[in-house]
Amino acid sequence: MTIPLPPLVFLFLTFFFNPTHQKVSVSLNSTTLSKSGDSVLIKWSGVDSPSKLDWLGIYSPPSSRKHHFIGYKFLSSSPTWQSGSGSISLPLINLRSNYSFRIFRWTESEINPSHHDHDNNPLPGTAHLLATSPELAFRSGRVPEQIHLSYTDRVDEMRVMFVTPDRAERAVKYGPGKDSLDDVEAARVGRYELEHMCDSPANHSSGWRDPGFIHDGVMTNLKSGVRYYYKVGSDAQGWSETHSFVSRNGDSDEAIAFMFGDMGTTTPYATFLRVQDESVATVKWILGDIEALGDKPAFVSHIGDISYARGYSWLWDHFFNQIEPVASKLPYHVCIGNHEYDWPSQPWKPEWSTSIYGKDGGGECGVPYSLRFNMPGNSSEPTGTAAPATRNLYYSFDMGSVHFVYISTETNFVTGSKQHEFIKHDLETVNRTKTPFVVVSGHRPMYTTSNEGRDAPMRAQMLQHLEPLFINNNVTLALWGHVHRYERFCPMRNFTCGSKGPVHVVIGMGGQDWQPIWEPRADHPTDPVFPQPLRSMYRGGEFGYTRLVASKEKLTLSYVGNHDGQVHDSVEILASGEVRGGETGGDGVEALGNGIKVVENGSDGAGFGSNVESKFSLFVKGASVLVLGAFIGYVIGFVSHARKRGPLENSWIPVKREEDG
Repeated sequence: MTIPLPPLVFLFLTFFFNPTHQKVSVSLNSTTLSKSGDSVLIKWSGVDSPSKLDWLGIYSPPSSRKHHFIGYKFLSSSPTWQSGSGSISLPLINLRSNYSFRIFRWTESEINPSHHDHDNNPLPGTAHLLATSPELAFRSGRVPEQIHLSYTDRVDEMRVMFVTPDRAERAVKYGPGKDSLDDVEAARVGRYELEHMCDSPANHSSGWRDPGFIHDGVMTNLKSGVRYYYKVGSDAQGWSETHSFVSRNGDSDEAIAFMFGDMGTTTPYATFLRVQDESVATVKWILGDIEALGDKPAFVSHIGDISYARGYSWLWDHFFNQIEPVASKLPYHVCIGNHEYDWPSQPWKPEWSTSIYGKDGGGECGVPYSLRFNMPGNSSEPTGTAAPATRNLYYSFDMGSVHFVYISTETNFVTGSKQHEFIKHDLETVNRTKTPFVVVSGHRPMYTTSNEGRDAPMRAQMLQHLEPLFINNNVTLALWGHVHRYERFCPMRNFTCGSKGPVHVVIGMGGQDWQPIWEPRADHPTDPVFPQPLRSMYRGGEFGYTRLVASKEKLTLSYVGNHDGQVHDSVEILASGEVRGGETGGDGVEALGNGIKVVENGSDGAGFGSNVESKFSLFVKGASVLVLGAFIGYVIGFVSHARKRGPLENSWIPVKREEDG
């Protein structure tokens, strides 16, 4: 008598003893990479009856469970996939652990709609493993990476931070020449652990990966406005390549900054979250600007929603590797955003904030942000857990003719709080003779015409508790992120244009692609459209960043589009308080297709001047006339997100949801 096998046993035996399964192979062109960013070529063969749903999983460490891949690529991205053989080239970064790659078969009948990524696309299934590759390692795994600079509270210092896989002693060597790195400062070391995370996925094996050891060194006794060369590491473990920066010049009236919010990072593979491909263009254009600076000091300002890791720790590694070409040359300054911090049991959660603070931080509760950066001021708030205190919340510093202030919209800012007291005292004690301009930056905007309902209670609190401080202390500019567009307002107080009040500008167009809808979209007819009131002087639909250039007489903020590298809006503010919206001109910095160039500033030979002149200046001046008369219409240009496309490409839904700001 023949006893039939149960269906599940039959499927198990059929799959694991199927000759098709056993003959699939995966190979690598190399099992060792030299440095982050190098590529490996992954080849496979022997896939019978190939399907568009067959996929390659990327794993680090190789011991990860099947469904804890860090990313995936569909085999159909190879032009020869239908033959059952193919190859994929992947640039990889050093995660301080080896990689491996696995090929899976996945069928439409196995799609689980409840197991999906950030765009509600089903994540590939791992039931049918076809083959596993050899392990891949990095040769220089102990050399410092993710190098980034920042100012300290002293004008004659520069901080440098970096990551290594161990806590062995490291240092920074520096000096005025590549061959004269005679000064040495030891770097202190720290790290954070899984138990410091407060929610999933950050505290779950699906999102947690070893963050490495974070080193922090300070270069001291720097001369003003001098180019210094430096490298980090040790004789025993190896040194980084030599980088350089220009020290802050306390004797200069010039201030130069590249400013944006909500940039994020990208990966060469699909992952659990949508990444920000446009961040690559933002970094590219700023690099062009840096090359044009010469020996002028400048800094970068990234005002919240930094990496968009949201609990998937390898995205922090991608972010810091992506910005290193910029951040190793210029100080990289940040303030905290909802995607760094928000979590259900954060200590400050007033009644009016119940619809505002949620799980946007992916359970990180501010810890990676607090440990991976070290901003001036030593501001901090307790977490209420075993995690380290949340840091880098509010601080200020001077550069040239500008006093820069950074605030936190995620922690207590109302009257009576430590932060409110800091902002009040800081603004009241600014030396306006030395720094006639004051620029305040925070993440969630006080003013925006996207009219997102979720943040409305917070905007009301900001108007009540912060706007009086800005008005009474003559703040020049208020810069905000969170809304992923560019928008410039008139000088304003309580929604009213006038001669008194800061110019509010939303600059959250650094890379994230959830956008407020300012124009009707045929493919989303039910989405709300936000009309443009007269107080909104300019709204831009392109990704990009802003350049701030200031002298003692004038501050100019210009909006540069990633799609062409050109200036599309600018505003000039005189030391007297007069605002010239949309006007450009004079000597100074001329916008070029590849960034900015230095134009001699009259007879004084000052070089990098205080004005921003666009090649489109006639257009901008004409637009300013329309603005002053009665600017009507909408700014057209929604940039579609170019996602890594697989067989499910038509199901990507790049529509802004209020909870994802």
